[in-house]
Amino acid sequence: MTDSTTAVARYDLLIRGGQAVLPDGARAADIAVCDGRVAAVLPAGAAAHADRTVDAAGRWVLPGLIDSHVHFRTPGLTHKEDWPSGSRAAVAGGVTTVIDMPNTAPPLFGPEELAAKQELVAGTSLVDHRFHIGVDPAWPGRIKTFAGTDAGSAKAFLTGHHTAPHVLDTSGALRELFEAAADSGLLLLFHSEAEEVFRLLDGWQGEPRRWADYEAHRPRTGAIVATARLVDLVAEYRVPAHVLHVSTREEADLLSAAGAAGLPVTFEVTGHHLSFTADDARVLGARIRLSPAIRDRADQDRLWQAVSDGEAATVGSDHAPHALADKLRPAADAPPGLPGVQELLPALYTGLAARHPDTGPAQLLAHVTRVLAERPAQLFGLDDRKGRIVPGADADLVVFDPDALWSLEQADIRSRCGWSAYQGRTLRGRVEHTVRRGETVYRRGADGSEFGPPTGRYLPRRTTHRA
Repeated sequence: MTDSTTAVARYDLLIRGGQAVLPDGARAADIAVCDGRVAAVLPAGAAAHADRTVDAAGRWVLPGLIDSHVHFRTPGLTHKEDWPSGSRAAVAGGVTTVIDMPNTAPPLFGPEELAAKQELVAGTSLVDHRFHIGVDPAWPGRIKTFAGTDAGSAKAFLTGHHTAPHVLDTSGALRELFEAAADSGLLLLFHSEAEEVFRLLDGWQGEPRRWADYEAHRPRTGAIVATARLVDLVAEYRVPAHVLHVSTREEADLLSAAGAAGLPVTFEVTGHHLSFTADDARVLGARIRLSPAIRDRADQDRLWQAVSDGEAATVGSDHAPHALADKLRPAADAPPGLPGVQELLPALYTGLAARHPDTGPAQLLAHVTRVLAERPAQLFGLDDRKGRIVPGADADLVVFDPDALWSLEQADIRSRCGWSAYQGRTLRGRVEHTVRRGETVYRRGADGSEFGPPTGRYLPRRTTHRA
């Protein structure tokens, strides 16, 4: 809109003075917002007025991040996390869109649970959101009942644990799932570890008694066996599949080769597998018990290579909080999973900066926006409005200070669980301001943080996805 007296453009919001990370590269620019969308990317210092202005001088402006792998524990497990607390953690970390996992109580197996969950979350979320549906092991073809709904992706667990008891563990059930997905057009997501491998190992060696033994009881063998099977099925059925939280170098090699050969398979790496190794279990113990397990340094190096080289399509937090009392049960009984949506951006940026010390913020943040904005938007059919700073896109924007050195303290933690495995670590890069569809949903201040209104929206399905 324009001011008729001065003929100077006027907007709802201007983010001024920052270096913007744009699809064609980073440059100094002012971002103008009207009606919740990016109205213009203006030259730095362009004549314009706005009802509200955010000063981003000395900072970088990123597209709002997409975390396609969170467990906000609604319904049924809200003593661990809920949408108000989970979404506060998200926006404090620059995440403006999440896709939530289906292993709740009850699990999201049918259209009626999808509708109920949409209603339950409405009015409680600071972030825009979508839900992955679940795969019922007793009836894998049930995913076809979501035809005509807003579901776009289905998650299957090939092994289970405390909060994921519904396991697809027979070859017949897995084939039924691929056949149903071929008919429904859903993108399949997998926790790719072989239950039968772990069952054999448990029968032979018993359950782990010490934290340091956990990785040996849930070894790379299970992940490699299951992922090789999935690649064969993708080749046979040509159904797109996205393998979550890849943890081993062998899987990264196999999936990268499959993608290069033209198979419709992609994969995710988590911030946890990039941040920790099995050696850290000696100090952090229960806090980093994860499924798949945290692996060794060589695996971590390969996963970082996959992120830097563009082989990994997405980086997700696998934000899976538990009450600390639950995590401190005996080694065999403690549930796997840890919070991470708030820590995802700084953990990723810290690791990239450490591994590429001679690379500047422009290139490092190009990697960040690729795996945390552009590619997840494309993969999950959100790129018509999310993942890029371009006119017409939702005004999801993050003001980020890449030079800030800081430590996550207890008072900073927004997840309901109240703890983080990253506490006490020195992190590089900090979120200063988060905007979701033109509204400020997080602002870090000297006297504490401020949060905006819980006006996050459910994101309807688009009919196609692109990897």
